[in-house]
Amino acid sequence: TEDGDFLALDLGGTNFRVLRVKVSDNGLQKVEMENQIYAIPEELMRGSGVQLFDHIAECLGNFMEKLKIKDKKLPLGFTFSFPCHQTKLDESILVTWTKGFKCSSVEGKDVVSMLRKSIKKRGDFDIDIVAVVNDTVGTMMTCGYDDHNCEVGLIVGTGTNACYMEEMRHIDLVEGDEGRMCINMEWGAFGDDGVLNDIRTDFDREIDMGSLNPGKQLFEKMISGMYMGELVRLILVKMTKEGLLFEGRLTPDLLTTGHFETRYVSAIEKEKEGLQKAHEILTKLGLEPSHEDCVATHRICQIVSTRSASLCGATLAAVLRRIKENKGIDRLRSTVGVDGSVYKKHPHFARRLHKTVRKLLPDCEIRFVRSEDGSGKGAAMVTAVAYRLAAQHKARQKILEALKLSHEQLLEVKQRLRIEMEKGLGKETHAEATVKMLPTYVCSTPDGTEKGDFLALDLGGTNFRVLLVRVRSGMRRGVEMHNKIYSIPVEIMQGTGEELFDHIVHCISDFLEYMGMKGVSLPLGFTFSFPCQQNNLDEGILLKWTKGFKATGCEGEDVVSLLKEAIHRREEFDLDVVALVNDTVGTMMTCGYEDPYCEVGLIVGTGSNACYMEEMRNVELLEGEEGRMCVNMEWGAFGDNGCLDDIQTEFDLAVDELSLNPGKQRFEKMISGMYLGEIVRNILIDFTKRGLLFRGRISERLKTRGIFETKFLSQIESDCLALLQVRSILQHLGLETTCDDSIIVKEVCTVVARRAAQLCGAGMAAVVDKIRENRGLDFLKITVGVDGTLYKLHPHFSTVMHETVKQLSPKCEVTFLQSEDGSGKGAALITAVACRIREAGQR
Repeated sequence: TEDGDFLALDLGGTNFRVLRVKVSDNGLQKVEMENQIYAIPEELMRGSGVQLFDHIAECLGNFMEKLKIKDKKLPLGFTFSFPCHQTKLDESILVTWTKGFKCSSVEGKDVVSMLRKSIKKRGDFDIDIVAVVNDTVGTMMTCGYDDHNCEVGLIVGTGTNACYMEEMRHIDLVEGDEGRMCINMEWGAFGDDGVLNDIRTDFDREIDMGSLNPGKQLFEKMISGMYMGELVRLILVKMTKEGLLFEGRLTPDLLTTGHFETRYVSAIEKEKEGLQKAHEILTKLGLEPSHEDCVATHRICQIVSTRSASLCGATLAAVLRRIKENKGIDRLRSTVGVDGSVYKKHPHFARRLHKTVRKLLPDCEIRFVRSEDGSGKGAAMVTAVAYRLAAQHKARQKILEALKLSHEQLLEVKQRLRIEMEKGLGKETHAEATVKMLPTYVCSTPDGTEKGDFLALDLGGTNFRVLLVRVRSGMRRGVEMHNKIYSIPVEIMQGTGEELFDHIVHCISDFLEYMGMKGVSLPLGFTFSFPCQQNNLDEGILLKWTKGFKATGCEGEDVVSLLKEAIHRREEFDLDVVALVNDTVGTMMTCGYEDPYCEVGLIVGTGSNACYMEEMRNVELLEGEEGRMCVNMEWGAFGDNGCLDDIQTEFDLAVDELSLNPGKQRFEKMISGMYLGEIVRNILIDFTKRGLLFRGRISERLKTRGIFETKFLSQIESDCLALLQVRSILQHLGLETTCDDSIIVKEVCTVVARRAAQLCGAGMAAVVDKIRENRGLDFLKITVGVDGTLYKLHPHFSTVMHETVKQLSPKCEVTFLQSEDGSGKGAALITAVACRIREAGQR
């Protein structure tokens, strides 16, 4: 699907090419090319790096001028055929110069940055350098365009190198386990550690000692075009000195390094005119060769080039063998894309190379394809692919931008919640307020004198707990708990109220039997985590169901009465329901038992809510000015009046529209566990429809609401989880993914969870700042008791939330204490406090 106009630079020797490559995709992809070859003078090859890149920029400018495209900012692919350490597609640090180059101040630097600087210095054109590739990679891509089996690139020219497609699971330097990545082998340095010493000759050692980089690129010096002619020259000199050739007469030309060029080797080995060419070349070097001298020279060339082809074939066979083993197949069919003057121009090199590979790999079918367009076209193709991927990345980022909140936006959310809090507390504004700020009639925290056995019921989601809590005072002060978890089937959650409370009482009965306490009447604390209007500690009118509950006949009714009626219907036992509390209040009390500074409760699980100790003078719904009372904020409804519309995205609206309570609990739907997975699923569908994910194919499973559970967000974002495991989670969901898809899904999860944590932090900042201002303090030290699966299990949620509170409320030192015992223990403690106060009153 690549499409567009691209430039390519191909630098790998004394000449370099500039290309313009037009790729059109109109059903049948077509590539058109124009190119120009430029020379690099020898003084520039050994001058400064700045001069070299200035020269390249000048030639590029001339080429663009000639084609009248200087006014366009075109994407460019840069083939740079020297050993480099690549950190990303458009950044490549030169490790060492080879092939006779020795430019100063380039090794250890990013060649893309140097080229960009030279272009910027000129100021007469601009380009977008998208990709830098090695010539072997460019060759593989060029040949791979026509033959999709091409998975190896080979260069045998001035220098030599190879690349191939390696399995990601074997590349420890890069994160990811799935798919493949092209590896630039830099095999010219094979043997630099001494492993080839047993096959290196004295001639190889002499070449190395006289080179620009002694001890380096030893394999390349045995097989590449830069050294082949020199190797022949050294052998001729030695044999002449020993009187075996030219009657023992040496000439200055034969003694001069570099005077026997590699092209002479190709010419001398030609079938028909080889001996004649040998005579001409040797005569040109000032020698008077006999027929025997010409035959011997031909034989020396043959031996040197055959060794080169055989060594090249042996190493290539090792690469192909590895690919075969990686794939775990009996017979490999693969294609090698090849370029380079030695491979192309030597009359027998290619045939000898192929023969060696076939001999060493009899169980493989290997095809060799010559790159007719050089590696420049390949660089342009890499650029075209990268450009397409970059455009898709940009499109994805644009969509995700709406979910990334700035510091200013978070401050605004904090200020807006503060306004809504005041409305909820005010007598005149309470009726229309969305954040209800409900009085809980909890005015006291444990003082340590509470004691006795208490039952607690904790109902707030698809599971609920029944607990027996033993509270001890004095020296053995502490809390001992026994509990059992029961599930609530969906048909009961969405059936009648009578069925729901009968089910709850059935579970209480089971628990009492389990504990051997069937006949005992105990005080009970009821944690009921839904919005209620409390008129007393033991009375609460359900305002509306949330979290997927829809049981009929409950809204507008006192839930304590509904529970008592169900107990009486069963006629098995009697319980004294002392206190009805919200899970946030229960959490605050649980943590308050451990930390006297704990005056705020927060839940971030299936749903989300908060409570805190408000000054009685501000709770206008109740009489009295003295002391404090815990206020159940019911902050999930924040934004139901439209005050958060500017930060809501199309994905939030889609989730809200299809929920059980459209238009309600807007804030909760942006931050709680029940909805985050759905937000992610909606984003993934949008990406897929736009062709930005899963190759544009939407699976039936992805269309299923609720399939992407919030627990998957926690698993996918886990730091210790490799991409292979992310992919297995997605496959479990019926999503066929690539490694890139897994990375994108992980990023979406991160963005959605981060926004949730930041919004939660902004809400908490509003609460702690209100407490500080209520008390007229310059600085407040306070503890927040927290519970909920999202807060506890997500690997980054708590950290992001804490950071946000710190940034938005710099005058508060907030400690977050995780509730280890759930809010049920808190309900029992509130019941214990209420019993203590009731007994004191009776006394």
